[in-house]
Amino acid sequence: MSILYNTEATLAERVDECLSDDFKHNAIKAAQEAFYVKRGQLVEEMGEGWQQLRMHAMEVRNHVTENLDYYVKQFAQNAEANGCIMHYAPSGDDALWEVLDIFESHGAAYAVKSKSMMTEEVGLNEILEETGIKITETDCAENILQTAESKPSHIVVPALHFNRSAIADIYREKRGYDGTDVPEEITHFLRKILRHEFMEAQVGIRGCNFAVADTGSVTLVTNEGNGRMVDSFPKVQIVFVGIDRIVPDLEALDTMMALLPRSAVGAKMTAYFSLDSGPRGEGEIDGPEEVHIVLMDNGRHELANSEFQDMLRCMRCGACLNICPVYRHITGHGYGSIYPGPMGLVLTPGLVGYDAIDNMVYACSLCGACTEHCPVSIPIHDLVRQHRINIVDQGKNHLIEVPIFKALGLFWSSLPIYMMGMKVGAPVMELLAHDGVLDASSAWIPVVKGWTSTRDFDILSKSRFRTWFKEHKEEQKNAEGGEQ
Repeated sequence: MSILYNTEATLAERVDECLSDDFKHNAIKAAQEAFYVKRGQLVEEMGEGWQQLRMHAMEVRNHVTENLDYYVKQFAQNAEANGCIMHYAPSGDDALWEVLDIFESHGAAYAVKSKSMMTEEVGLNEILEETGIKITETDCAENILQTAESKPSHIVVPALHFNRSAIADIYREKRGYDGTDVPEEITHFLRKILRHEFMEAQVGIRGCNFAVADTGSVTLVTNEGNGRMVDSFPKVQIVFVGIDRIVPDLEALDTMMALLPRSAVGAKMTAYFSLDSGPRGEGEIDGPEEVHIVLMDNGRHELANSEFQDMLRCMRCGACLNICPVYRHITGHGYGSIYPGPMGLVLTPGLVGYDAIDNMVYACSLCGACTEHCPVSIPIHDLVRQHRINIVDQGKNHLIEVPIFKALGLFWSSLPIYMMGMKVGAPVMELLAHDGVLDASSAWIPVVKGWTSTRDFDILSKSRFRTWFKEHKEEQKNAEGGEQ
C-alpha cells in the first residue's frame, strides 16, 4: 500500500483546505511555541554537552547505516535466541501478509494496538478491518483519530487538529459519551471503555522506537500506560520494527533516549519506557506467550544506498515539525503523507518515488531551521533541495516549466529583448496595478496569482536605472565642463 493517504487531491487543493482552518493554525502555533521553549531550556542546561551528544548520536546512526546488514542480522539472531519469532518483510505488502498469517494461525479476530508509524506506513488498520478483524487503537490521540476516522497531523501529537469540544462531540456521537469537554473526564471515559478491550484482545500490536542489536531487545516510548498493557495482556504480540530503528547496544540506546524526549516534547524523559526481550518467561506473571517481530525494509535499503542515506538517522522525534514555518501554515494534512513536515518531504519520496507524491517537495522554504533543530544533524533542507534537482533532472517537473524557463533564459540573455520587455512591461503593470502595486485584485493573472493572491507585488518603475545612470553621468560631465 502507498504511504500517501490523500492522493486524490493535489498539493494546492490540500493546502487551500488547510489554510482555511484557523483552529489548526492556532493549535500548531501554540504547540510549536511550547515545545520550542521547553526544548530550548533543556538544551541551555546541557551547555556544550548538547552538541557533543548530537555528534555522538550522528556517528552511531551513520555507523549502523553503513553496516546495516550486519546489525539487522545480529538483532534478528539475538531476538530469536530470546524466543521471538522473526518475520522478514522486504515491502509493506509482505508485512501485511505476515500479520494476516499470524492472525489466521491463531484464529484471532480482535487486537489492541499502541501508536506505531510503521503500521500507519503500510495501512495495517485498514487491511485488518477489510478482512473482518477488529483492531482498537489504545493511545488516547490515536483512539480519537480512529473514532473520528481522521488521519494524524503530527507524528508525536497526532490529534493536534482536534480541540476538547470536538473530541467530546466525537465520543458522544460514536461511543455514547455523556460528559463534558473537560479533558480529565474524557480520559476517564476512554480508560473505562478500553479496559474491556485490553482484557478481551487476542493479539497486541505495537511499534518500536529502537531495537538493540546485541541484546535482541525492542523498546517502546510512550506518555501513557497503554503501551505496556498492549504488550502485556494479549497472549500474542506483534512488533513492527523498521530496519532503520536498530542501535548497536544499550550504551547507544542511552544516547538516543537522552535526545529523543528532549527533542520531541521538551522533556528530560517520558512517562513510560519499556525494554522487552522476548515472550513471558517461566515464573513471570505477565507478558505475551508468543512474540512475533516483523522486520521491515519497505524501501530503506534503497535509501541507504542513495544520496538520501542521512535520512535513516531520523528518530521520528518531530523536532523539525516543531520549528517549520511551512508546517505551521499548511498543517500536517497539507502534505498528503503520514510523514508530514520537513522529515516527510525527504522520507516520503525516498520510500515511494517521485511519481506517487504530486509536488509535495515544494512545500518548503529551504530556510534551514529544520537542519539546525534536528537532534542528529540531518541536513534536511539540503536533501529536500536534492529531491527537487532529481525531479527536474528526471523530467518529472511540470511540463510547462521547461518552456517558461527557456523563455526566461532567452529574455535575460538578450539585451535587446530584455530592454523591450522592460519598456513594455512597465506601462502594462501600471494599468493592472491598484494603488501602485499588484495586489489581490490582480490574482486572476496566471502564474503571478500565486504571489499576488496573498501579498503585494511592486510594479516596474517607469524610469530604468540604466537611463538614470546615463543621464546622471552626462549631467556630471556637463557640470564639470562648466566649472572649467
